[in-house]
Amino acid sequence: MTQNFTVPENPDQAYLQRMQSLNTVGTISYVLHLLVAIGAIIPGGQLGPVLLIAALVIDLVNRERAVGSWHASHFRWRIRTVLIAAGLYLVTAPLWFFLLVPGWIAWTAISIWFLYRIVTGFIAMNKGQEIGQDL
Repeated sequence: MTQNFTVPENPDQAYLQRMQSLNTVGTISYVLHLLVAIGAIIPGGQLGPVLLIAALVIDLVNRERAVGSWHASHFRWRIRTVLIAAGLYLVTAPLWFFLLVPGWIAWTAISIWFLYRIVTGFIAMNKGQEIGQDL
């Protein structure tokens, strides 16, 4: 007699597999975001936009699987972080054209905020905790 390992034996096992899968996806996404955040602060991060788009696509594709779990807050957190940062970068972009130093200061502040959000979320996810709804 063979056992089918693709189908969980009980609902608890199915839940654990789902949580492990979401944790893996979350870890991959947070690491990609972290690489982008570090690349934004340290000059020369040419892969930043590509990694950010990849992380955003991963989050958008997988967020429905997280509905009803504490992981849903992390998908929402990461997506909102990217969208808010993108908006802030767009709003402050004219500073680069008119005044170099204020543009540099604004983008550095946004990048530090982005890094803070990613690190905070990553720590909370590793503790198995939801992440807040604040900006």
